[in-house]
Amino acid sequence: MSIDGVQVGYSSAAPVVLLREAEGDRYLPIWIGAVEATAIVAALEDMVPPRPLTHDLLRLAVESLGAEVDRAVVTEVRDNVFYAELVLITNGGEVTVSCRPSDAIALAVRTEARLFADPEVLDEAGVMIKSVEEPEQQIEEFRRFLEEVSPEDFSAGEGPG
Repeated sequence: MSIDGVQVGYSSAAPVVLLREAEGDRYLPIWIGAVEATAIVAALEDMVPPRPLTHDLLRLAVESLGAEVDRAVVTEVRDNVFYAELVLITNGGEVTVSCRPSDAIALAVRTEARLFADPEVLDEAGVMIKSVEEPEQQIEEFRRFLEEVSPEDFSAGEGPG
């Protein structure tokens, strides 16, 4: 998966991160909190705060313990909530940590870790958005999508993780 954008939904005024399937045309919209949206956008834009923010602190803690973030995976949708896992590589092998998708994405961006979604999650919550070639057209298509959709249009949203 790749991050296609973070926007505020026009009908709901809630931030949404839009993940795009690497080998396909499906997108996975996940509504997130404003703080989490800001954290993801800051990392995508390589903004460096004067002091580490929460996700920066977590990255520093993982690295100082000699581990690395290998991948972030959106693992399931259950009771209208998305769930994710971070997979860390340590001296003792892999360690999996359950977390919210927004936290997994924010940390994956900061560590350049791979981002995945379970195929069943894409089957259940993925949407098709008409593919366009020009970046301006992609942005406009994404905006049109956000104007027409709200969190209630999906059976899942992000909740406590």
